[in-house]
Amino acid sequence: MKKIAGFFIVSVLLISCNHSNKQLKEQIANADSAAINYFKGDGGMDTVVAVKIIRDKQTLDQLTNLLTESSIKQRVNCGLDGSIHFFKNNKVIQDIDFRMNTDECSQFTFKINGERAATRLSDEAKKLLAVLLK
Repeated sequence: MKKIAGFFIVSVLLISCNHSNKQLKEQIANADSAAINYFKGDGGMDTVVAVKIIRDKQTLDQLTNLLTESSIKQRVNCGLDGSIHFFKNNKVIQDIDFRMNTDECSQFTFKINGERAATRLSDEAKKLLAVLLK
């Protein structure tokens, strides 16, 4: 009985993680632009050192795919290296924070339906964010 209950709990968690990924992808798939704020890089968000605006649909799609590729358990007390704000018709449709300068904390974090969630910030996502900064 304990095995069945454990299996059920794990299944529900996995389904809810994938559900938040799907909801996030649906939320930002139709964005027409994004603004990326790069912070100082020390985990604090008190100093914005650069802001990049993205309007290119191919780059937006690439960023969307990297943001939604795999759910993870949110790591807490990691700090932030930046934020991404997706827009549609000049209105913010989704805010996403990221940490990319420490391997143990590399993640995107966001709110979906009032709940905090996280996805993995892969090496490919880190490279894209670094290229966009230049």
